[in-house]
Amino acid sequence: MVRAKIIGTGSYAPERILRNDELEKMVDTSDEWIVERTGIRERRIANEKQAASDLAYEASKAALKSAGLKARDMDLIIVASVSGDMPLPATACILQDKLDAKRAAAFDVNAACSGFIYALSVADAFIRSGTYRRVLVVGSEVLSKFTDWEDRTTCVLFGDGAGAAILDATEGDRGVLSVKIHSDGSMWALLHAPGGGSRIPASKETIKKRMHFIRMKGNETFKVAVRTLESLVIETLREHKLKSSDLSLLIPHQANLRIIQATAKRLNLPMEKVVVNLDRFGNTSAASIPIALDETVRAGRVRNGDYVLLEAFGGGLTWASALIKW
Repeated sequence: MVRAKIIGTGSYAPERILRNDELEKMVDTSDEWIVERTGIRERRIANEKQAASDLAYEASKAALKSAGLKARDMDLIIVASVSGDMPLPATACILQDKLDAKRAAAFDVNAACSGFIYALSVADAFIRSGTYRRVLVVGSEVLSKFTDWEDRTTCVLFGDGAGAAILDATEGDRGVLSVKIHSDGSMWALLHAPGGGSRIPASKETIKKRMHFIRMKGNETFKVAVRTLESLVIETLREHKLKSSDLSLLIPHQANLRIIQATAKRLNLPMEKVVVNLDRFGNTSAASIPIALDETVRAGRVRNGDYVLLEAFGGGLTWASALIKW
């Protein structure tokens, strides 16, 4: 059986670090409150000239180097992002040009924080079908430019960064075993940015009303996320006749430490098996899982034969998981 195997990873975060004590001077909040409610201590912020494709470019170069490949070896590039360079063209096309990956087709995927796994599912399907062999999958976000820095409930959450993975066709029992993607559009209003699309086009009025920034109903989102992620993981494990104890690592979307801990507790999974880096990066949406994956691989925490589970929950609402045998 042909499977998609991750043969290289890379990540990039902007140089500027925004710590909680700096946010205390911007809005009515405190380091203690932010850490207690979210687990976040600092986040990376892109400079005024950096866009999603710039961060994606750095992460992609690192992933290609890790895989021992060149950009010209790629058949397809998929970028997951809600903060792309511009409404059109796709950020993936801009990245293709930066990399000089002339052979590759390129397009974007928008599934918010679940975006990287959604993109992974597309890459996996193309590889299994034999349409493409090598695919570059990137999650890249510059959420700081869509964050309302006057809204204390959201400005403490988000950060910027990018992560990338190279997938190659392989035979055998290693690689991506399955990918699950789900959505429920009836709850779109829990997490959205209302302005700038065809529903509410950009205008002086939308700018005045701060409609181009991210809006979130935190408590409602938290409850749905915990319940949904538990059932998602159980669904994935049952399909492969595995128990949570069989997992070597769980790499969740880095949104909120309380969500991560609650999910681990419901699955009886010790936190030693759960990858957490949101204290340093905050919520980087589609970039969070590939950044965490790259850090984990480079730290030597993943060994051949390990079962690694990726899971995410985001706006849409969307949720997704990917089970990998390393």
